[in-house]
Amino acid sequence: MDEIDIKTYKATSGLNLSDYGTYEDFKKSDKDLKKQLKTVRKVLGDFQDTLYAHGKYSVLICIQGMDTSGKDSLIREVFKDFNVRGVVVHSFKVPTELELKHDYIWRHYIALPAKGKFGVFNRTHYENVLVTRVHPEYILGEHIPGVHDVADINQNFWDKRFEQINAFERHISENGTIIFKFFLHLSKEEQRQRLLRRLELKRKNWKFSPGDLKERKLWDSYMQCYQEAISKTTKPHAPWFIIPADNKKAARVIFANILLQELKKYKDITEPELDEKIKANLEQYKNQLQSE
Repeated sequence: MDEIDIKTYKATSGLNLSDYGTYEDFKKSDKDLKKQLKTVRKVLGDFQDTLYAHGKYSVLICIQGMDTSGKDSLIREVFKDFNVRGVVVHSFKVPTELELKHDYIWRHYIALPAKGKFGVFNRTHYENVLVTRVHPEYILGEHIPGVHDVADINQNFWDKRFEQINAFERHISENGTIIFKFFLHLSKEEQRQRLLRRLELKRKNWKFSPGDLKERKLWDSYMQCYQEAISKTTKPHAPWFIIPADNKKAARVIFANILLQELKKYKDITEPELDEKIKANLEQYKNQLQSE
């Protein structure tokens, strides 16, 4: 298995998204990339078993990206070898009436993975500084004290949200949640091609919405919001990784390798030792079963 230099993809504060590429293939065929992913995801699946047995950490994986960036297929392919009870995926849509009666982080907090499990957020709490920033009128539906119209939603408002998100992630990190945040960095041209495929292939028609084209016109605004959000919230305990997403197979390999290399650093995550009394009587238990 080839080692990937994950520092290439790790975001820094003050970053410029244009400095990060959107395409990678490692000069490998699709077949080779699929083979490499298969190897890595098997090791990740084994790690999840150990994580569950250890029982002191959970893993939260946050995935953001523009429409058609490949979030769903990445989740399906990378976690294919996991015990289905060991990974829980949450796909956050427009907030419900109940969710709007709570603060914007509430629905994400209650969906956090239990210790021993992986949790995947397909779209995340960052929608609250991305979509709502491009469409600030959505904030009015949150009924926040002091916010009466769009004019009240200024830079200070967003800076406070970044502080709140950082505090939320610091809190859960200090209590045993290992955090990964991924931005699937798609080029505008590749999105155009993928949207065209949705229209041209009958089996993909259901994925298309005219709203996709309206949001596409706001591409530059979204990129600016992503850049600021990533820059202000990438932290040692909650790092952002920027994944070139124009080639889906390579994106999955990069994503899986980052998870594996980073999780390997947790040397304390090991399977627990058997109780000494049980260990001393293993032969007796084995003989008991064999004699049935």
